[in-house]
Amino acid sequence: MIRLYDNGFSPFARKVRLVLEHKGLAFETVDGLLLANREVLAKVNGRVEVPAIDHAGTIVVGSSDIVAYLERVKREPAVYPHDDHAFVGARAWERCADTVIDPILINISYWSWAERSDHLPESWLAAARADLEVVYAALERDLEGKSFLCGTPSIADIALFPHLTATRAFGVGHDPARYPRVHDWLKRLRAMPIFAADLERTKAFLTTFVNKSEHERKKIFWRGDRIEWVLAHGFHAWLAKEIAEDRVLWPGLGIPGAR
Repeated sequence: MIRLYDNGFSPFARKVRLVLEHKGLAFETVDGLLLANREVLAKVNGRVEVPAIDHAGTIVVGSSDIVAYLERVKREPAVYPHDDHAFVGARAWERCADTVIDPILINISYWSWAERSDHLPESWLAAARADLEVVYAALERDLEGKSFLCGTPSIADIALFPHLTATRAFGVGHDPARYPRVHDWLKRLRAMPIFAADLERTKAFLTTFVNKSEHERKKIFWRGDRIEWVLAHGFHAWLAKEIAEDRVLWPGLGIPGAR
């Protein structure tokens, strides 16, 4: 049995869960971001972040490494295309989801779930919209003549789905008139059972998340790509103030093994 340390809000954990369900692998879940489970998570991932899996004693952390491992555990149905060109494209879109789209959406999400007295700066929202327009245009280009980004359902679709289905809620959604292929593609994914189930789980989690105090909501967890987006757009003074006022959490060292 595979034990997945996940969280209903984490797009990376959702990506791994979608892969597990796509492959039909049996698994159980532990919400690693519950305050009560922080030390439990630290024993399998020294960075104290989700996702992580324990597969009969084999510990794998980081969503991309976990997906690559699951592809070895059960090769079919594959999430990485067998065709070389399609494989490169799938990995590129997975990387884009993880390192480009995630920082944008996570950084503008803080005001929707964290306990804060300030408001989302309009400059952040404008920067997010501008960056995502570039992403939407690239997706529209790559979806020409295809139902899925790499021909058949792959890690590209799976990695992007948790992020892109959140964009409208944050006020940075795509324009269906400008990006009809993107619109139809997301509609197609939503109709597939594993993606529909993912949305239902996420909705159920979010309806109770903000009304409970079981997760950290005062301090924000920061890591490389999210910091890079803030600095690249000139929001360094805001981040420095967050650090000075002790409203940040930093990951532990990413050394294999327990913290």
